[in-house]
Amino acid sequence: MLPEHQRIRALTRRHFLRNCQAGLGSLALGQLLGGQSSAAPSSGKSTLAVKLPPKLAKAKHVIYMHMAGSPPQHELFDYKPKLVEFNMQPCPDSLLKNQRFAFIKGRPKLLGTPYKFSPQGECGTQMSELLPHLGKCADDIAVIKSMYTDQFNHAPAQLFLYTGSPRFGGASMGSWATYGLGSENQNLPGFVVLLTGGSDPSGGKSLWGSGYLPSVYQGVQCRTSGDPILYMSNPAGISRPVRRRSLDALQKLNQREHEQYGDPETLTRIEQYELAFRMQMAAPDAFDLRQESKKTLEQYGAVTGQTSFANNCLLARRLVERGVRYVQLFHYGWDFHGTSKGNDIVYGLPPRVKEVDQPMAALVKDLKQRGLLDETLIIWSGEFGRTSMNEERNGSKFLGRDHHPHCFSIWMAGGGIKGGLSYGDTDELGYFITENKMGVPDLQATMLHLLGFDPKALSYPFLGLDARLIGPTDDAKIQHGLLA
Repeated sequence: MLPEHQRIRALTRRHFLRNCQAGLGSLALGQLLGGQSSAAPSSGKSTLAVKLPPKLAKAKHVIYMHMAGSPPQHELFDYKPKLVEFNMQPCPDSLLKNQRFAFIKGRPKLLGTPYKFSPQGECGTQMSELLPHLGKCADDIAVIKSMYTDQFNHAPAQLFLYTGSPRFGGASMGSWATYGLGSENQNLPGFVVLLTGGSDPSGGKSLWGSGYLPSVYQGVQCRTSGDPILYMSNPAGISRPVRRRSLDALQKLNQREHEQYGDPETLTRIEQYELAFRMQMAAPDAFDLRQESKKTLEQYGAVTGQTSFANNCLLARRLVERGVRYVQLFHYGWDFHGTSKGNDIVYGLPPRVKEVDQPMAALVKDLKQRGLLDETLIIWSGEFGRTSMNEERNGSKFLGRDHHPHCFSIWMAGGGIKGGLSYGDTDELGYFITENKMGVPDLQATMLHLLGFDPKALSYPFLGLDARLIGPTDDAKIQHGLLA
């Protein structure tokens, strides 16, 4: 039997269909498209090499700060005097009719914020007393009070926000950014993920997964103490030259496999081995906060050798400074239901806000001082909002708010965003949006637009469709009112 016939005979049905992506249908589609393929050619050029966007870009980098669990907007950005006036009064029927809640039962009471608000900056944006540091950045940021989603449970809402679908399998925002633009630094990942708060977000690692995109575009989760990535250092007894020779041998084997089977993931494997080798030199330098001045560390509230949101904000600046395309910060612990002292808006919320207020303000100021803010888009958000009513689950005496998809607040800065802006509004009880509704696909479209893409055109062939971050419909709208 010929060797080629032996190879074909060895292929299992599962292996065959996997390599055909969508199966026999993709073979037919390939013929219709004249043999075009989405697989990267084996040209020797890195898949993450810098690519020019098709349109004029305002932003070159993205730093996304996600408060996993979703902060209560009424305590931070969306002040409602009427809600304070009617505090602990029965909720109007108009807010309950045809509504569903994650945990609220019966007829809840309205909950006014216990915190004071005041105008900040020359723009006069209203902000909570819980945000003294961010308030000083009011003229550089745009506070958006009119975000909404169609999901009210954590994991589906996070997946929808980052992949455009509430189900697993989509490609994340950071993966789309690196797929479209590559990375300016070939010695570091194009998409870096940093976690704090004691747990992964509810959506798990799919929030920075590449989905149907080649896996070279997935986010790389890094640590802020020890090796940035586990097993980056060579094992005992293995020198760098020995590691280089072993990688060269692996590359030859993988290249032969790619020539034989044509699986694009084999090329990804080669690139990831090479990136890991280069990162052994570049990553320790990029993650070494000891290189920062005492003044800078104090500005962020960062402490070398620790894992903290402050350290991660400073690392985000160091990474974009070195050409990393997309940095994702997740900070867990923002699910303030009021079922215990720890998730009560009086006892639990102030220390949680204090963890992020100073470092995220320092990040804005530091990027601006270094001339990087104009080219770096910063986004801060949760996955949905919180209700105008007290949850009072099982008769709890603590104060908290249930999940609320109809409105929530986020803020954006830099990278083409108009500073000093308060965008959108909600009704007098902070329950429904009254002005400039902005859905999750609108946020995704606006981000892609600022990176230089037509969000309706940026796509990847998958299962016979042109998959997009904004989803299959053309409902997503670029929010031009936010743009400088």
